[in-house]
Amino acid sequence: MSDSVVVTGGTGTLGRILVDRLTRRGQDVTVLSRTPGSPEQAHQWARADLLTGDGVDEAVKAAATIVHCATSSNGKKDVVAARNLIAAAERAGCEHLLYISVVGCDNVPFSYFKGKYEAELLVENAATPHTILRATQFHGFVEGLIAALAKLPPPILPVPGFSYQPIAPAEVADRLSDLATAPPAGRVPDMGGPEIRTTKDLARAYLTATGKRRKIVTTRLPGASFRAFKQGGHLTPDHAVGRITFDQYLTSRP
Repeated sequence: MSDSVVVTGGTGTLGRILVDRLTRRGQDVTVLSRTPGSPEQAHQWARADLLTGDGVDEAVKAAATIVHCATSSNGKKDVVAARNLIAAAERAGCEHLLYISVVGCDNVPFSYFKGKYEAELLVENAATPHTILRATQFHGFVEGLIAALAKLPPPILPVPGFSYQPIAPAEVADRLSDLATAPPAGRVPDMGGPEIRTTKDLARAYLTATGKRRKIVTTRLPGASFRAFKQGGHLTPDHAVGRITFDQYLTSRP
């Protein structure tokens, strides 16, 4: 078997940074994608569909390590994708399956989190040796959420009444790059951003950075998911290892 690394979701926010990191380290990287990109890029492409399983066996047949970054807002699809990828990895005799998950996926009964946790369990019970890393939400996700709410008619900007611990995807990619070139380690320590801040405070920072003016109003939502978020089930204060703050992200982005 070669020492190649297959990255699923290699065109996404996290995956494309990880592919760059691994390529710079001299790894033989293949991006598994339904729509392969430009052939002149430094890495290779493999056309496959994780939801149907089409092409997955061929894509991973020579992989020593698979880094599973592909994800969907639909938790059930995440589970299907993980199941198909794991089956192919087992058939190929892959030596290491690295999965990026989300902090609190076993605490928050939100559909996306539940899908990530179920996928984790599949990875843990697979024959392929594994590593699982959980991270908090990316800066761009938090900004996107606030930006979407800011499109509502002024003067009010409603935000959910809980906190986030946003982290830079580049920092998560750096950690994944290290893990991908190391032996399987099982569940490793979580990664959280450097600050835990209320959504109201984050929205205030967003408005300042974009020059907008709104009255920020905290809202309460019904259901178990909101209660779990309110209780901080998606946070990891003991693993605030990120360095780039949300304000630094806002001032440094294009």
